[in-house]
Amino acid sequence: MIVFDLKCGGGHVFEAWFGSSDVYEKQRVAGYVRCPVCDDDRIAKAVMAPAISAKSNSKPPPASPDAVKAAMKMLATRQAKALESSEWVGTAFADRARAMHLGEEKHATIHGQASLSEAKALIEEGVPVAPLPLPIVPPEKAN
Repeated sequence: MIVFDLKCGGGHVFEAWFGSSDVYEKQRVAGYVRCPVCDDDRIAKAVMAPAISAKSNSKPPPASPDAVKAAMKMLATRQAKALESSEWVGTAFADRARAMHLGEEKHATIHGQASLSEAKALIEEGVPVAPLPLPIVPPEKAN
């Protein structure tokens, strides 16, 4: 796996993981790589800072509870906004994502459930999938 910092045409910078540089390029050209903030498909690699490790005896300062709470709230808000335009497909996620990738079904933004083995198989096949950062309650289980 390789991680890239990406930037959309709207200026949003985000991180994404790919099986290789070739997989990234194929998915980008096909329009599968999209900005998680604004859904823009004009994506390019952003300048990445080199990974320089800290001194072994230094530790970053701990985040304050208020900072952690604010970050989690922002993440939850952004995830909810992103899911507004996404269709819940439940346990059919792997089958639907694969069908879209193979051109058997019209492309759409979907989210649902997949086992670890299903998710790994999708990634190995080059299907553009990513886990949600926060868990969600399936619609059929929500109050």
